[in-house]
Amino acid sequence: MRISILTCLTALLLSSSCAIFVDEFQVNQKEIIDFLLSDLPIPEDSKIKKDSTILLGNGDNVSGRILLDSSSSPAENLIFYTEQTAASGWELMSSKVGQEITLIYFKNGRYATLEMSPQRSFTSFMAGKINSIINISITFDSPFQGLTDNIN
Repeated sequence: MRISILTCLTALLLSSSCAIFVDEFQVNQKEIIDFLLSDLPIPEDSKIKKDSTILLGNGDNVSGRILLDSSSSPAENLIFYTEQTAASGWELMSSKVGQEITLIYFKNGRYATLEMSPQRSFTSFMAGKINSIINISITFDSPFQGLTDNIN
């Protein structure tokens, strides 16, 4: 009896202490993305996929891909981006809405292509909810021009 109580308390302590660890990659990548794309909204519920995200540049041009896992459905993310990108001044150039959603935005010489597709997993199936994968491809000239004006 005493061993099982001790085991339960140890397991509880270890599982609750995991919440204090911070994923440094998520924090650092979101800071970089916020700097380079300070006006392109990213859903709060999304997590950056480490192995699939890359930003490349040569000083004058930057392009890259940001891959996100979102606990919202593609339809919910479509609504989010429709509202948030318009509010931040992005102009919708093209869209395709079906099972997979593609949105192409333009602002100040920058292009952002957002592709949202359903992500089915056992957990989401059991919860009766469809998550989504968001693939953001970006291309723009002079990425750092004017960005320091936005920093307080």
